[in-house]
Amino acid sequence: MRPFTYERVTDARAAVAAASRPGAKFISGGTNLLDLMKLEIERPAHLVDISRLPLGTIEELPDGGVRIGAQTANSDVAADARVRTAYPVLSEALVAGAPGQLRNMASVGGNLLQRTRCPYFYYTDSGCNKRDPGSGCDAIGGFNRTHAILGASDSCIATHPSDMAVAMTALEARIELLDADGSVRTVAIGDFYRLPGDTPHIETILRPGEMITGVVLPPPPPGGQLYRKIRDRASYEFALVSVAVVVSTDAGTGAGTGADRGTAADGDTVADARVAFGGVAHKPWRSLAAEDSLRERPATMATYRAAAEAAMRDAVGQGGNDFKIELARRTLCRTLDEAARASRAG
Repeated sequence: MRPFTYERVTDARAAVAAASRPGAKFISGGTNLLDLMKLEIERPAHLVDISRLPLGTIEELPDGGVRIGAQTANSDVAADARVRTAYPVLSEALVAGAPGQLRNMASVGGNLLQRTRCPYFYYTDSGCNKRDPGSGCDAIGGFNRTHAILGASDSCIATHPSDMAVAMTALEARIELLDADGSVRTVAIGDFYRLPGDTPHIETILRPGEMITGVVLPPPPPGGQLYRKIRDRASYEFALVSVAVVVSTDAGTGAGTGADRGTAADGDTVADARVAFGGVAHKPWRSLAAEDSLRERPATMATYRAAAEAAMRDAVGQGGNDFKIELARRTLCRTLDEAARASRAG
């Protein structure tokens, strides 16, 4: 690990001022940054410890939404009764994301700012445009079983690791930011992350010295919510494919036929739906095509399959990860069906 200086701040404006100096980075739980510093992938000259900032509360908002402070521990968000009741997809995603020890340390802001990465990012003798711009991407044509099938480029096919961000994407969260000049802005989570293009090392729209201060969840959407994560082992593993869905249905009087008989909501219609994928792209992937395919259609497996086809229409495998396209389709169908069951039961 390379030498660095360190300061702890207790005021948000002092934090962004300190982080505006060259080579400075924020540190909170350190669950991602410290690992990368030990490997000399991240080389900050100065660390600004923001773990003591008064940004660790969960507040109910007048409109029925919730504001989560950026320093709130992942475990506290997952266990909060308001989150578990109104936003169960978020609680499920956080529990699926990491074991308890990491959830106790990791902050909401830090979770959102995990580096998008793959094994080649860690192998310093390999070509990685994210780690060393212009060095190439050895994952293309290499071992790419876990890599992106949507939104990738010739420069990078890594996938975003956060489970929490996928759920927040389905919930249409907004991220509060404090700039180095003291100005405040709010950005939709769908606009916060960047696709790789020719600059995969630039992962978000954050300005130098800008800091996440909180996340605002709008009033909970109607219907059933569900997060499903498919991975190689049961814990401490990134998703091969994950899906966060919110589905609301209108009661119907018909019945499914043939292969659709016995599905979650026979005769019901999908009134609205939100679909977000993890493990498939450089950012949490909101599938508007799948959502459009679902609305005002019968809540049957045939409809879910059509939505899955729409979601994966532009998917491209890299050889080793071709299986993820079909895996994503099947995961979405099963998750939609269970969410529709929850919508009807609710």
